[in-house]
Amino acid sequence: MGKPTGFLEYERRDGRTADPKERLGNFREFHGLLPEEEQRRQGGRCMDCGVPFCQFGGMLGGMASGCPLNNLVPEINDLVYRGGWEQAYVRLSKTHCLPEFTARVCPALCEAACTCGLHGAPVATKENERQVIEYAFSHGLVQAEAPLVRTGKTVAVVGSGPAGLAAALCLNRRGHTVTVYERSDRPGGLLRYGIPNMKLEKSVVDRRIRLMEESGVRFVCGADVGRGMPAGELLARYDRVLLAAGASRPRDIAVPGREAKGIFFAVDFLSQVTKALLDSDFEEPPYSMARGKRVLVIGGGDTGNDCVGTVLRLGAASVTQLEMMPKPPEERLPANPWPEWPRVLKTDYGQEEAAALFGQDPRLYQTTVSSFLAAKNGAVRAAVLTSLAPRQDEKTGRTLMQPVPGSEKQVPADLVLIAAGFLGCEPYLAEAFGLPLTARGNLDAPEGAYRTKNPRVFAAGDARRGQSLVVWAVREGRDAARAVDEDLMGYTNL
Repeated sequence: MGKPTGFLEYERRDGRTADPKERLGNFREFHGLLPEEEQRRQGGRCMDCGVPFCQFGGMLGGMASGCPLNNLVPEINDLVYRGGWEQAYVRLSKTHCLPEFTARVCPALCEAACTCGLHGAPVATKENERQVIEYAFSHGLVQAEAPLVRTGKTVAVVGSGPAGLAAALCLNRRGHTVTVYERSDRPGGLLRYGIPNMKLEKSVVDRRIRLMEESGVRFVCGADVGRGMPAGELLARYDRVLLAAGASRPRDIAVPGREAKGIFFAVDFLSQVTKALLDSDFEEPPYSMARGKRVLVIGGGDTGNDCVGTVLRLGAASVTQLEMMPKPPEERLPANPWPEWPRVLKTDYGQEEAAALFGQDPRLYQTTVSSFLAAKNGAVRAAVLTSLAPRQDEKTGRTLMQPVPGSEKQVPADLVLIAAGFLGCEPYLAEAFGLPLTARGNLDAPEGAYRTKNPRVFAAGDARRGQSLVVWAVREGRDAARAVDEDLMGYTNL
C-alpha cells in the first residue's frame, strides 16, 4: 500500500498543537492539520504489512486491538498517499458514518496495533482520517442523504450521543422514519455535553445534526423518556424503540464529609461549563465556577483529564488529580506485547497544561480520599488523602489497592470533581420499559441481537455495554440499526 519504502523514508509528523499556555486562553480546538502534501506522505508510511491488525477490531489480552469499526485502514492510507481524497472518503464511509468525531476524540486503537509502531512510530491513521473527512466536508462531498423511498416503518431512538446518532443515521438511510429523543436542551448527548469544546468543537456536532435533519431525522429535545415522557407513549407510536441513552449514572465517593458544598460529579460540572459557553456563544466563560480555587479531581481517566483542562481555562489556582492505581510504565512490559493495547504512561492535554502552568504533573498515584473537611459555611475546604498499596487477591488473582495505615495527609480543596467512572444506565429508563439490568447496571441485550426482553425494544452503546469509547458507541449504533432493520423488514442491506 502507498509507497513500499515510505515507512523507511518518511518520519511521522503530526499537525501543529498549540503551546499549552497559549491554548489555555480559550476553549477552541488546539490541534491542527498538516498541509495536504505532507499528509499524503503520512499515508505513504503504511507499509503493506500483510496482516493489518489496525483494522482487526478484536479483543486481545482483555482489551480491544485495532479499529472496532473495521475501517479499511491500509486502503484509506493508500488513497491518502495518492491524493485520492474523494475515493478515500467513499472508502471510509463504507464502515464509518461519523468519522469527524472519532478523528478528534478516539484514542486511536488502530495506531496502537499498527505494525509500523512495533519498532518505531505508527502510521498517523487518526490524522489521515481527519484530513479525509474535513476534505469531504469542505468540498461538498458530505451531503444530506434523504432516502428515495420510505418503508413506512417508524423507529424511536432514545439518546442522541454517538450510538444514537449512528443508529438514527443508518436507519434513516434505509428508509425508516426516525425520531431521536434527547433529555438535554440540545442534541448530541456525550458529544455535546460530555466532551469539552477544546477536544470537540460543538460546531462539528451541529454540522452533523443539521445534515441529519435535512435527511429527514427528527430531533426532540427536553424529552426525558421514563420520566417526563412515558415509555408507553413511544411503544404506542413507533414500530420499534432503540435505547441508546448512555451510561450516565456516576460512581460516587462514600466517605465522611461528602455532603460538603463544592463537591460535584465531573459529568455535571463539564455539562454546566459547556452549556454556559453555548448559551453565551462563547462570549462569557463561567469563570466563577473555578477561578482562584484549589481544585481536586478524583479519577485519572479521560473525564478526569477533561476536568483538569477545563478548570485551568477557568482560572483555577491549583489542580491535583488522584489516581488509585500505580503509575504505569513508560514502555511496554513483556506481559503486554504488541499488538495489545499498550498499558503505558499517557500524559494527556490537561496534564500537559497543568505541568506547563504549575511546573509539575498534577497526578498523585496510588492515592484516594478518605474524608472531606468543611468550613463553617458548609463548603469543602480540604480533603484527607490516603496512600494505597497493591495486593493480589488469592482467590481471583486480581490486584486490589489497600489503604496504607498512617499515610493520611491533608490537602486544601475549594472545588472537588468526582470522575470515578459510571455505574451504568439510569435505572428509571429500564424500569419504565420493564427491562432487567445486568449485574453491571447495563441494559440486558445480547451483543449481535441487541434486543431486550421486550421484542420491540433494542439497546446499544454505553447503555448496553457500559462506559466505553466513542468508537465503540458508533459501532454499537451501526450494528443495532442493522438488527432493528432486519427485524422490521425480514432482511437487511445495512
